[in-house]
Amino acid sequence: MGLQLTYPRGLDGVTVTNLLMDYAEELQRAVIAEDLEILVQNRLNELERRIAGARAAYETRKQTEIAQLMEADRLRKAQLEDELSALRGQLRTRRQNRIQQLDEAIQIAGELGLVKPTTPSALGEMARPGQGSVVLTEVNNRQIPLYFMGTETLEAERSALQQRSSDDFVEPRIAEIAKELQLLENNRRIEQLQQREQEDLFLSRIADWREEEARLKSLKLDLSAVNLVRRDQRAVPPLQAVKPRKALVLALSAVLGGMLGLLVALVRSAVQRRTTAIRETNKRGRSNLDEVVAT
Repeated sequence: MGLQLTYPRGLDGVTVTNLLMDYAEELQRAVIAEDLEILVQNRLNELERRIAGARAAYETRKQTEIAQLMEADRLRKAQLEDELSALRGQLRTRRQNRIQQLDEAIQIAGELGLVKPTTPSALGEMARPGQGSVVLTEVNNRQIPLYFMGTETLEAERSALQQRSSDDFVEPRIAEIAKELQLLENNRRIEQLQQREQEDLFLSRIADWREEEARLKSLKLDLSAVNLVRRDQRAVPPLQAVKPRKALVLALSAVLGGMLGLLVALVRSAVQRRTTAIRETNKRGRSNLDEVVAT
């Protein structure tokens, strides 16, 4: 691509041409710099959108995890409370059944006159008096009926059962349930999730995005040293003027002069012929007038 400028004498056309080329190059350099800035800004906007999306997704995942943990804790707590209530009901039922068994045993022991604990063998020996002191040893694998404990022992046990306010100490499982319920009061995982301050540290790719964002913001575009075009030669003064062309001017002058001369000659010839015709007409008119006068 070449650039030429035709300029009148007295104007520094070489400087004008070179300045025009410099201006076009600087203008294109500014356009490219603006395009690059737009690309950088678009990338920064995209990174901001990605970071905002990652934060929103992380917040959603965190709230979902917290909700799942809280739901699991509520479910486990409800199950433990149901188990605790069932165990306490079972223990109350056992205590009431034991009291009823003691009532029956006390009634039987009273009818038999058993006040102190005894055994079936001792009870049989009491029915045969007069045999002296005898030490009996009884070994069997049968459970001795409850009324052999005697009314004194049975009434003491019944009184203790009736005065009991809680049966929790009887069942070890109740203590375990109480411990689990206490642990469920404070879920440390939920507390950690809610107390996080620098949540960006828990996002997997945000570090790379932040690094790229910082690099783009610190980018300084300098296109002054970039050669957008390659100039073979800057504009130089011409060896000779383009205009006027003397030979062409002389030729055109000769042609135009000849044509003008020919036109003038034709006009003069026409005028002369016109004048000659008018004179001849005037002469003929005088001759005819003289003949009429003579007659």
